[in-house]
Amino acid sequence: MLISSGSIDVTILSTIFYSIADFVDQGGPVLWVIFATCFLLWLLILERIWYLRIAWPRQSRRLVAQWNARADCRSWRAKKIREVTVSEVSMQLHATLPLIKVLVTLCPLLGLLGTVVGMIGVFEVIAVSGNDDAQAMARGVYRATIPTMAGLVVALTGIYFTIRLQRVADRATGRLVERLVLGEGPGSTTEVLKT
Repeated sequence: MLISSGSIDVTILSTIFYSIADFVDQGGPVLWVIFATCFLLWLLILERIWYLRIAWPRQSRRLVAQWNARADCRSWRAKKIREVTVSEVSMQLHATLPLIKVLVTLCPLLGLLGTVVGMIGVFEVIAVSGNDDAQAMARGVYRATIPTMAGLVVALTGIYFTIRLQRVADRATGRLVERLVLGEGPGSTTEVLKT
């Protein structure tokens, strides 16, 4: 039972803590770097999700309203203003995606670093003790591969969201281009001639 007498059961929390501590102990110090990278990666992914779901729709409506309120939406100058606006918006929509991609790429490499460090430790113990016990070697190799597994798991979860966020940002940029219509604004010369 998780909740007993209005508080969280301490035995379950201690079991979880010791399980995580045992996992990190088996995987070595590189796991802490992988965990920190994972934390930063998910912080950036959640920031992009928040921006695209909450902040961007308001900003998009404001930009379209400003564009539609312009008197001139046809001239060369208006086209250049539109291009600059779309370019700035595209940079905002894709702001942290390059860093997210770097972190996704970095995670498996950190895992391999942990495996190499672990294997060096295994071979060092074998060389010093002269032990050719196959079970001891298998335990060492098992422990050495834990960082690779952790790095790959973090990278695989990040790949999906990287691709998804890239597509959402590209689609939002395309929709903005469609909504910033090059045409006649409310104060254009053709509207004045009609009155």
